[in-house]
Amino acid sequence: MDEERAHAFEKMMDELDYPMFVVTTRAGDRLAGCLVGFATQTSIDPPRFLVGLSKLNHTFRIAVDAPGLVVHIVAREHRDLVELFGGTTGDEVDKFAQCEWSDGPMGIPVLHAAAGWFSGRTLASFDVGDHMAFQLEPGPGEVGSMVGELVTYQDVFGLKPGHEA
Repeated sequence: MDEERAHAFEKMMDELDYPMFVVTTRAGDRLAGCLVGFATQTSIDPPRFLVGLSKLNHTFRIAVDAPGLVVHIVAREHRDLVELFGGTTGDEVDKFAQCEWSDGPMGIPVLHAAAGWFSGRTLASFDVGDHMAFQLEPGPGEVGSMVGELVTYQDVFGLKPGHEA
């Protein structure tokens, strides 16, 4: 991509205010979770959701052996949860010892402070550059009636990541 087009793309992406998600997973007794900005619904019928995990991320290394993921939305009032899952790495910190959670579908952690969540069985994963995309078949979940203001990209713009992308 030439420099002018790359600059236009980066500038446009900087202007968007995507929702941010906290994704958790489990493979055996190994738990992992991280803040995710690359995620979107990809199909209505059948329903499908795509999550991009950095190949350098601890959560990625667990997710490749896991049956699926749990995708959480987080209200701004729980920014501490976002900072925990986005500003630390599971290579060094047991994030789950620092928050309230319980086993959800497929034994994957569900974070109690989340405004909503759904589980997703991994149907496929494929390389998309410096990230790996996980295609999910949505399963059980919960969303409260009052979701409120959700954490978006602009809310975490200055957050120092716990792991390089």
